[in-house]
Amino acid sequence: MTRVIVGVGGGIAAYKSCALVRRFTETGHEVRVIPTESALQFVGKATFEALSGNPVNTGVFADVPEVPHVRLGQEADLVVIAPATADLMARAASGRADDLLTATLLTARCPVLFAPAMHTEMWEHPATVANVATLRAHGAIVMEPAHGRLTGADTGPGRLPEPEEIFGLAMLLQERADAIPRDLEGRRVVVSAGGTREPLDPVRFLGNRSSGKQGYALARVAAQRGAHVTLIAGNTIGLEPPAGVEVVHVTTAEQLKVAVDKHALGADAVIMAAAVADFRPVNVAAAKIKKGAVEPNSIELSKTPDILAGLVQSRRDGLLAGTAIVGFAAETGDEHGDVLTHARAKLARKGCDLLVVNAVGEGKAFEVDHNDGWLLGADGTEIALDHGSKALLASRVLDALGPLLR
Repeated sequence: MTRVIVGVGGGIAAYKSCALVRRFTETGHEVRVIPTESALQFVGKATFEALSGNPVNTGVFADVPEVPHVRLGQEADLVVIAPATADLMARAASGRADDLLTATLLTARCPVLFAPAMHTEMWEHPATVANVATLRAHGAIVMEPAHGRLTGADTGPGRLPEPEEIFGLAMLLQERADAIPRDLEGRRVVVSAGGTREPLDPVRFLGNRSSGKQGYALARVAAQRGAHVTLIAGNTIGLEPPAGVEVVHVTTAEQLKVAVDKHALGADAVIMAAAVADFRPVNVAAAKIKKGAVEPNSIELSKTPDILAGLVQSRRDGLLAGTAIVGFAAETGDEHGDVLTHARAKLARKGCDLLVVNAVGEGKAFEVDHNDGWLLGADGTEIALDHGSKALLASRVLDALGPLLR
C-alpha cells in the first residue's frame, strides 16, 4: 500500500484537494492530509479526516510521542502539495519548518509534487520564479499551472490543474520517479491526438476508435518537462486540456494537416499520435441520407493526405530543417506478417525518426488508460515499451526524442 501525504496550502483552490484525496483513497492508497492553518479557513479539518480516514493536524506539537514532523516524511512514498500557494512554496524553498507540512517536506525522501495555484501576477513574480527554480533544483517536481478562471473576474496562468491531472502525474512518479525531468526547457513541441472524422452527411461520418488519451499524455508530460506544447486535437470527447498546453481543435484529416503544417514551422519536434482516417467519402450529402426504397449499395472513397509523410518531405525540402519527427502506428498482424513486420515497413516508407508501434485489438491501445508496444528508430534500434500507463509510455518516448533535438 502506497503511503501518500497530501499537503494543502491556504488558497481558494483548497476545495479541489478534497477530490484529490478521495481519488487516492478510492484507489487503495493510505492518505494523510496535512493542511496549513490558513488552508483550514477554506476546508474544515473534519472534511479531510472523513475523506482520508486519518487524523489531521497542522502543528508540530500534536501527538508529540509519535514525532510526526519527522516520521510522516520518513515513511511517505509520495508527497503531493495541492494547492501549492506562493507563500507555501516560498517557505519550502527556504527550508522553513514552522508547521507540520514544511517540517514534513524537509524529512521526505520520496518524490514530491507541487501543484501551484495563485494569481498570474504572483506566479510570474521574480520571487516565485526563483522559488520554483530552487524547489526544482532540490529535486521536487513543480507542475506548470493551468490557464483559466482565477478568483474573481481574473483569467490567466495560475489556476490549479484539475485533480485528475494531478493524480495522473503523481501515479506516473510512482511508476517511474525520474519520469518528469526538466529536459525540454525552451523547446517547442507539436503533438497531434485523437481520431479524425470524415463526414458522409450531416449526421454520419467515417472515424476510428482513438480516444486521444495517448496524445494528451504526451502533451501533458512534455509540458511538465518544460516544453512549450501545441496540442492539435481531433475527436477527444471528455478529455480535459492538459495544464500549460495550447490546444487547437480540428475535425477532419484535412483540417489536421493544415494545423500541423502551420504549427510545425519552427518546432523542435512533431509527434503524430493522432489516428488519421486513411479514407474519406468522395461525396458528402447535404442532407441526411434517408432509409428508403432504394438503398445506397456503396460509398465511394478517396485517400486522405498522408500528414506524416508530408512532414518528412517538408523537412527534406528545408522547411522543417532540424525538426525531429515521431510517428505512431496502430497495427494488427495478418497473413502477410506480424505487427512488427508491418511497422518496420511503415517506418521505412514514412521516413520519420521514431515510430511508436501499438498492437491494437479489443482492450488494447484504443479507449483504455494503459498502453505498451515498441519504439522503432530510423537507425535500426528497437526498444520494447513495457505495459504501463499512457503517461509512462509518453515519458519513454520523450526520453528517446531528447537526443534527436537540435
